[in-house]
Amino acid sequence: MPHDLSHDRPHDLSHDLSHDSRPRAGLHSGRWGRSLTQRWDLLCGLVDREIKLLYNRSALGIAWMLINPLMQLAVFAFVFGLILPNNSVENYASFIFSGLLVWTWFQSSLTQATGAIVHNRSLIRQPGFPVAILPVVTVTTGLIHFLLSLPILLLFLLIDGVQLNASIVLLPLLIILQFAFTISLAYVLASINVVFRDTQHTLGVLLQMLFYLSGVFYQVNSLPEKYRAIFYLNPLVGLIESYRYIFGKIGVEASLLAEASLNWKLLGFMG
Repeated sequence: MPHDLSHDRPHDLSHDLSHDSRPRAGLHSGRWGRSLTQRWDLLCGLVDREIKLLYNRSALGIAWMLINPLMQLAVFAFVFGLILPNNSVENYASFIFSGLLVWTWFQSSLTQATGAIVHNRSLIRQPGFPVAILPVVTVTTGLIHFLLSLPILLLFLLIDGVQLNASIVLLPLLIILQFAFTISLAYVLASINVVFRDTQHTLGVLLQMLFYLSGVFYQVNSLPEKYRAIFYLNPLVGLIESYRYIFGKIGVEASLLAEASLNWKLLGFMG
């Protein structure tokens, strides 16, 4: 969860908060996009502070942002590449690692964003502080971790024999899509948690269930056809398989990807 940033804040952030007399921007403000543009410096400062607080007591500091994915990759390559290879899925270690990176960004962002408001009351009490920025800080922090892990993943894909193709140019669009989707959920959860404090505990159970229903460790197209359509109602299935497709079609069939894309379009229409 976002740490309480009210103590030991950089001077520029403190100055910004104490001299801004504009009304608070609530979570449901229709001007949240414009507000975030105007407060880009505040967003960057809060994200920077969040990252530093995450690693401030460790000997290696922010180097852990690179060490963590490297260690994960080493474990997956050893376990799923040598000890427990899955012959039905080509490049199985790459298959799992790519899906897990997408899931980790999604899961960590929602978990932290849920408590973003209730754990930062000191900041919220500052005159003019934009409450709407708090969930964005957590999702952006997760995005930075994800972006730092991408070069490690791409290098491993090449070592693992995965052939990247021209569809890799769609990666920025896919990242933007996941960012927008995650933020929309983060706002809802952060708002609910203000009045229903069991939200975070409930979310933990739901995320655990969702993890096993998102195809991180298995191919959804290997499931019985009568259940497959139900799994594709989960937006994360289409999201994860879209990443795998542009990373070299790792264990993904284009026809099934189209089915998942249709569900995303319906989700966007209803939203």
